[in-house]
Amino acid sequence: MDTKIKIDHVSKIFGPKPKSVIPKIKSGMSKDEILAETGHTVGVYDASMEIKQGETFVIMGLSGSGKSTLIRCFNLLNKPTDGAIFIDGEDIVHYNKTQLKKVRQEKVAMVFQHFGLFNHRTIMANVEYGLEVRNVSKEERREIAQKNIDIVGLKGYEDKYPDELSGGMQQRVGLARALANDPDVLLMDEPFSALDPLIRREMQLELLDIQERLQKTIIFITHDVNEAFKLGDRVAVMKDGKVNQIGTPEEIIESPANDYISDFIKDIDRSKVFQAENIMIRPNALVSVKDGLNVARKEMEENGISSVFVVDRSRHVKGIVTIDDVVEGLKDKQSLEDMMRTDITIVGRDEFVSDLIPKTLESSFPLAVVNEESKLIGFILRVHVLSGLAAKDVEESVEYHM
Repeated sequence: MDTKIKIDHVSKIFGPKPKSVIPKIKSGMSKDEILAETGHTVGVYDASMEIKQGETFVIMGLSGSGKSTLIRCFNLLNKPTDGAIFIDGEDIVHYNKTQLKKVRQEKVAMVFQHFGLFNHRTIMANVEYGLEVRNVSKEERREIAQKNIDIVGLKGYEDKYPDELSGGMQQRVGLARALANDPDVLLMDEPFSALDPLIRREMQLELLDIQERLQKTIIFITHDVNEAFKLGDRVAVMKDGKVNQIGTPEEIIESPANDYISDFIKDIDRSKVFQAENIMIRPNALVSVKDGLNVARKEMEENGISSVFVVDRSRHVKGIVTIDDVVEGLKDKQSLEDMMRTDITIVGRDEFVSDLIPKTLESSFPLAVVNEESKLIGFILRVHVLSGLAAKDVEESVEYHM
């Protein structure tokens, strides 16, 4: 994927003489020491990152970490004290007002934590607002707004007012309004943090569905590690204004950069991060549907296994045969196809471990893992699912599904 946004050594200091603070940070003074000595607040210091086209990039950290300050640098609501911000290869830090207005209207839209809706305007009028500012004709903006209202699941609520909707529905309006301008980039500053847990989970799933269809570049801010790892293709972890680590959820869990990140992620629900392809075993032995039982027995004996998957010429899974099936079939002079079991469970490579738990408990055989072309790429035993989780997650999941 091409780089959509590049943040290059960006710092944001709040105070009357912000540039005077940069040398003090470089000398090793802490955020608290600088505040006490100079009265300046270090919002962000020396942040660098590249965000790919169509990526959901999550910036995660606790209160005061600098994540919200940083996201407001992306559209220059906070103008950096130092550094550069490239969108499509152009540094927008030095844009004039006209250029910046164009970026905000056409390229970058923001979804706020507290919705930011106009209570005196209907849902339709709220969603139309950005288009109205751009002098889009009434007929065209109505058509665009309706399309985006439908996308976020609010069809039928066009004539309602914000105070007639639930919090989750109001956030959908905010998202529809942002999407109406068809921006390349969506900035989302803790958009779901004010919602009840159940509605929050629904909105997370809604965002994943919308992103799968629209493929926007999304920068999403959260303090919730489970939310970050659920939504993010990659995640940046911030502390005291600095970026501590950037990586995929799997990379951060497997190789945390420091003790702070280790502590931060210790309670992560691994079952909602790891996918089938992360815990599967690639098959050393396979048999073709055209092979005989003797071939199947040979494969199992040579590989020290008690069952083997049966595939066709395109490596599509047809079934499984066990060593007991083979012995019985040879005795009765049966074919491989006669003895093959077809009551197997096939899962996609990107299915989360949390979704695999009930499937492993219900299946008598290993789970067959297939790719996007439905070709067998691996298998999963029950022990693989359990070993891919922390003990606490395993106990809770198994108890829930039994």
